[in-house]
Amino acid sequence: MQNRWWIAAGGVLMQLALGAVYAWSVFVKPLATSFGWSIAQITLTFSIAIFLLGIGAFIGGLWMNRKGPRVVGIAAGVLYGLGVLLASLSAHKLGVLYAAYGVLGGLGVGLGYIVPVATLVKWFPDKRGMITGIAVAGFGAGALITAPVAAWLIKQVGVLHTFAILGIVYFFMVTIGALIMRNPPAGWTPQGWKPSERMQAQRSTRDYTFKEALGTWQWYALWGILFLNVFAGISIISQAAPMAQQLTGVTALVAAGMVGIISIANGTGRLAWAWLSDAIGRRNVFISMYLLQVLIFFAIPYMSSFVLFTTLAFIVLLCYGGGFGTMPAFATDYFGSKNIGPIYGLMLTAWGFGGVLGPMLTAFLRESTGGYAQALHIIAVILLLATILPIVIRRPASSA
Repeated sequence: MQNRWWIAAGGVLMQLALGAVYAWSVFVKPLATSFGWSIAQITLTFSIAIFLLGIGAFIGGLWMNRKGPRVVGIAAGVLYGLGVLLASLSAHKLGVLYAAYGVLGGLGVGLGYIVPVATLVKWFPDKRGMITGIAVAGFGAGALITAPVAAWLIKQVGVLHTFAILGIVYFFMVTIGALIMRNPPAGWTPQGWKPSERMQAQRSTRDYTFKEALGTWQWYALWGILFLNVFAGISIISQAAPMAQQLTGVTALVAAGMVGIISIANGTGRLAWAWLSDAIGRRNVFISMYLLQVLIFFAIPYMSSFVLFTTLAFIVLLCYGGGFGTMPAFATDYFGSKNIGPIYGLMLTAWGFGGVLGPMLTAFLRESTGGYAQALHIIAVILLLATILPIVIRRPASSA
């Protein structure tokens, strides 16, 4: 039988390419300079891609149940690679950029994202949190690798040719990773492994169908937990540079460097919190992340020290990534691994909604009040009230 760690390596390769979507900011200024588009017009491309990501993940999850992970992964490589490649034809054609990078690319990212997540939890029932953390940490690290490479390419060949080159590279990375993907035989478990009593108490004893999962209140609670974590974290991500400048008085260049530093936390948190969830439980991880962020969102508006601001923003990004690392294992614990593709795929729509509403609220209140305090304090109160969700949630009764 194929070594399951090779399958994990294939999943990380896919996620490294897919996570490059987070490097979108590298393209903003070159596109604005080349074609005269506004920052808002260009940023909408990224918003479209993230929203379509959730839809693509749901479609991919359903499709995986019928055709397996390899077919879906290859389709993801084709759509994502083609979308980025066709963005090279968008000179003075904003609609082409939206359709290519936003729609095709976003759907491709969603199709691909769900493949390693839903596949690896089946191969690693003994390390669910750790393995999903590793997989999605690759997504978080994708932008760290791509951003400097893309910036260098833009200087050498221009922004449109950079799209063409990256589209081809993404196609091969995602497709090669997808060719390694496969499901384990039904009922497979690692040799000699038996779940502990604590693990058995937290996990469903049967596999829910997609329809059955949607019939439980726990699915909607998990959706809400993920949505609120994204809502909070991406509010900082979307405003980190101008927030740092206003609160601490640093220059735009220093603030941009800070964004690069805290982005490391996005990938690190995906692995660290997910690994911790195997030891202390998924509920306790989300309770801890929520309460940490409550304190931080209350404190940030009063941070005039750049070092303290960066530290607090770094912790928020650790929690933001931690939600993505922990939630796949959380959902698998409650609904089983057989149909986790569509069950968790639809749950990822929380990513799209949180990614739109969080920045919108923060930007609106910043414009209307002239500062960030009101927005950050509102988010802190929301998270404090929402902590009740991970406190009260338990696995569905019928799975006992």
